[in-house]
Amino acid sequence: MKKAARFLMTDPAHYAVRYQINPWMRPDVWRAGATPLAERAAEASQALAERLVDLGAEIEWICAEQGVPDLVFTANAGTVLDGKVLLARFRHPERRLEEPIFRAAFEDLAARGVVDEIVELPPGIIQEGAGDAIWDADRGLFWTGWGPRSDREASDAVSAVFSRPTAPLELISERFYHLDTCFRPLARGDILYFPAAFSDAALRAIRGRAQGGRLIEATPEEAAAFCVNAVRLGDDVVMAKAPPGLRRRLEAHGYRVHEIDLAPFILSGGAAFCMTLRLDQTAEEETFHDRSRHAHALA
Repeated sequence: MKKAARFLMTDPAHYAVRYQINPWMRPDVWRAGATPLAERAAEASQALAERLVDLGAEIEWICAEQGVPDLVFTANAGTVLDGKVLLARFRHPERRLEEPIFRAAFEDLAARGVVDEIVELPPGIIQEGAGDAIWDADRGLFWTGWGPRSDREASDAVSAVFSRPTAPLELISERFYHLDTCFRPLARGDILYFPAAFSDAALRAIRGRAQGGRLIEATPEEAAAFCVNAVRLGDDVVMAKAPPGLRRRLEAHGYRVHEIDLAPFILSGGAAFCMTLRLDQTAEEETFHDRSRHAHALA
């Protein structure tokens, strides 16, 4: 029997927009509606968790802590594959306060047998977790973002730790500062992405490796709604409220779209993928290209 998907999330009790480290963050907007926004954030986080559970997933929770409002974005805690955790190292001082909290959370998970090994990055390298290292089971590689937040050298570190290839992609927009804000592998080799976030070389890399799958381009409106920042479970895609056109396109490709109102978190520049960290990913799954070769051999 296939094991349930398992995600790491953080109680949003102390979530707020207190500072600005990306163009989406508006502390003034948060202050103007702090109490209702905090209540809406709690409801949104719970709705996201409940939808994932409804789809068969399990949730591990980190307790909220004062002074670290972005702790809710657990995708940045680290990168996980085959039970091994590569701890993140943050570029901005505001988020470095999260590092010991995430380490302690992973140590607890290791003590309970949820993960097996915790690894540190080489000294001096900045790499902000799964936000800039997205596992693509169909291709058997990590897509890695670099530029605004993670170093180019971090791609080599990810490859070395997990013994898996990486496809580094340069991000050229401060608005799309992590790869997960503008790029999401889906099922059957499909990729949802926002082309304007990438350098020309990165676009060539994406299009060169996308053969056999479909490239689904998000519009500026869809990218700004943080719909690319989605969680996928099979053909189920959980995302922030989507413009109708994107929902129709995804449904036409065979996906079931589940929308959650994540507006309070978009005020900080994050949505469904940012708020979750997949803990059970393995490299043993048959890839899209393996299946394609097998189908070709049978033809």
